[in-house]
Amino acid sequence: MSNFADISLTDDERAALEAVCRRRKVEALVWKRARAFILLDAGEDPDTVCRILDIGPTVLTQWRFAYSAEGLAFFGLKDYSPREGHLSFAQEAALKKHFTEHPARTADEICACILVKYGQTYSSSGAAKLMRRLGFEYKKPIALSTQADETEQQDFIDWYETLMNSLPPDEKVLFSDAVHPEYQSRPAHGWFPKGQKTALKTTSGRKRLNIQGALDLETFRFTFVEGEKINAETTRQMLEMIERNYPTQTAIHVILDNARYHHARILQPWLESPERRVKLHFLPSYAPHLNAIERLWGILHKWVTHNRHYPTFDAFTAAIFEFFRKTLPENWTRFRDTVTDNFRVISTEKYKLI
Repeated sequence: MSNFADISLTDDERAALEAVCRRRKVEALVWKRARAFILLDAGEDPDTVCRILDIGPTVLTQWRFAYSAEGLAFFGLKDYSPREGHLSFAQEAALKKHFTEHPARTADEICACILVKYGQTYSSSGAAKLMRRLGFEYKKPIALSTQADETEQQDFIDWYETLMNSLPPDEKVLFSDAVHPEYQSRPAHGWFPKGQKTALKTTSGRKRLNIQGALDLETFRFTFVEGEKINAETTRQMLEMIERNYPTQTAIHVILDNARYHHARILQPWLESPERRVKLHFLPSYAPHLNAIERLWGILHKWVTHNRHYPTFDAFTAAIFEFFRKTLPENWTRFRDTVTDNFRVISTEKYKLI
């Protein structure tokens, strides 16, 4: 068999042949030729290549000579070098820099920018493909509080980890917060038949529920009260219910935010009572991401309110309560990977602020 030791593909040639092999529709002969030279370039023995591809040594020798004379044209590739589209490579690089510094909100904005700068017309789908090729993705930025103190966040995380690592068996840790589900239809993304006009019935009025609850991450037991409004009285009612629900615990650590009613004067005598087992611990200011129960509210809306219409406020209320009383305890193993105490410090230095 002829000597194939001198076969060495350039990066562009190798990329072109690998692209041929990945095509869904390619002639078997073209695929075999491309695969043969990729294997030879990788150092495979010619006899092994013939056996793998079920070809004779004479055929491989003929391919070798044809490749020497024709190059990649032998594989049916008319142009294997990177192609420029409507824009040159330099224009694409400039466009990438522009949209990195000035993010576009819609494909129409991208099309308009390209038309003004370079006189090229792109469709919305073409602009989206171009942006993905340039390394962009269509997503929504997160809302980030610039007032949250990084040192306070880290201090809380350190305190919490120390607490959990030294927590006696007769003590508990709960996360508490209030949620106010509004009696409103909430459209959300979903998979619907193509071409079908999909709509969600809306509701009228501004009614809402006011729920104050506390979540036990160990068992996902959810203790809550509902009232006309959330205040110091509902806070006391919830804390009393927590103590009743955990009669054998000598201390119950409740982590909550700095809402004014949590610090109300009328609540202090009850908290300072000698028989009190509840101990309140307050989160750093502007740091709701350090309250694990916040993640539960997101699941609540996905399960109960997104793309769902309730004909009456009573039906809406029943669905909310069913989630807390039935869905949550029955499906908590599905939720525990989302509702966690895997906390981290949020720093503005790690984000591109717009």
